[in-house]
Amino acid sequence: MHWQEEIDETAYIVPDDVMDLAYQMKCRTLPVDHAWPLAAAIHQALPWFAEEPLAGLHLIYGADSGNGWERPSDAADTLYLSRRTRLVLRLPKHRLPDAEALTGRTLDVADNPLEIGKGTPRLLSMTTTLYSRFVVDEMEGDEDQFISAAVEGLRALNLRFKKVLSGRRFAFSTPEGEISTRSLMVAGLPLDDAVKLQEKGLGPLRNRGFGLFVPQKSV
Repeated sequence: MHWQEEIDETAYIVPDDVMDLAYQMKCRTLPVDHAWPLAAAIHQALPWFAEEPLAGLHLIYGADSGNGWERPSDAADTLYLSRRTRLVLRLPKHRLPDAEALTGRTLDVADNPLEIGKGTPRLLSMTTTLYSRFVVDEMEGDEDQFISAAVEGLRALNLRFKKVLSGRRFAFSTPEGEISTRSLMVAGLPLDDAVKLQEKGLGPLRNRGFGLFVPQKSV
């Protein structure tokens, strides 16, 4: 017999086992396709980061389109960043003190100096709908196969969900060639499973900026 208790979502408290560490930063511009150079700079500054299973890097998205502003979308375009922009790492709690080593550093990201200020830890989000801008697409561009692989990956984490939708494709440059990605929305998650998906991510290369989930409303 299998019995699974329902979680009381009105009393649910987000655990602090894994958190986002949001750093103040100063950087005027970055290329839209900055995943590999940013990750390389982080890995050099924090040698343990690449080997930490729960470590993830949020790519810097910048301001979204609106009020006459159109966010550049081509990989070769330039992002112009505001003072409100943050560099965010997703880390297990025990790594937060180690990550303080970034504060005060200036990283070279594709010939763009990125000065890192104070980091502020944030709990993961309490939501039932999550979104990842960039999940590695290992299905050679076939959307149905990508969705099937995503569903299989979610089920491998024993997650409960009601809807999975894929979206925009984007290719990133790496020294070994291009990496193809797609955006992915997962809806109808219980709160504890939503936190688990934020902690675990989906697919490879979390520490390079792929497969991390954020609340859909924040996109």
